Amino acid sequence: MEDDKIIDLFWTRDQTAIEETGIKYGSRLQRLAMKILYSREDAEESVNDTYLSAWNTIPPQRPVYFFAFLAKICRFAAYGKLDWKTAQKRQAEVVELTAELETCIPDAAAQAAFDSRELGELLNIFLGTLTEEKRLIFLRRYWFEDSVKDIAKRYGIGESKVKTTLLRTRTNLRNFLEKEGIHL
Repeated sequence: MEDDKIIDLFWTRDQTAIEETGIKYGSRLQRLAMKILYSREDAEESVNDTYLSAWNTIPPQRPVYFFAFLAKICRFAAYGKLDWKTAQKRQAEVVELTAELETCIPDAAAQAAFDSRELGELLNIFLGTLTEEKRLIFLRRYWFEDSVKDIAKRYGIGESKVKTTLLRTRTNLRNFLEKEGIHL
């Protein structure tokens, strides 16, 4: 079923919307949550929370990019579950990704002076300046949390090229943000 038709089902409060969403995107959302939680049961719970949140936010929202809308909700649900389960402890993979981006995203004090919505807009502008390949590699790593190995396999390139692309993209992001007045 097409995304517009599924969204129409949400708007008419037809519970078939959740079933159709699960058929079309359930496995992708499950994989996304698994990359964060490493637990099938917790991932399933995050996906179910995603469906509930979509049910509660459509209407009034009408997402333009339905999967991106769902993926964002799913990531927040999964990270919320991860925070709840680990309290102050952090999974090594999450720490690794955070450390990678730490050099180009403002710290809490700097970010407090800058609205997260504005930062999101700047990130979108920056991503728009990248070639398609660089943008896809960046998003696969930092949005979908794919490993370097998985990215290399997906795009048929070497792991060293993925690592180099990510390093250069992070450096360019840092420079871009500094030019925009965000000092790290």
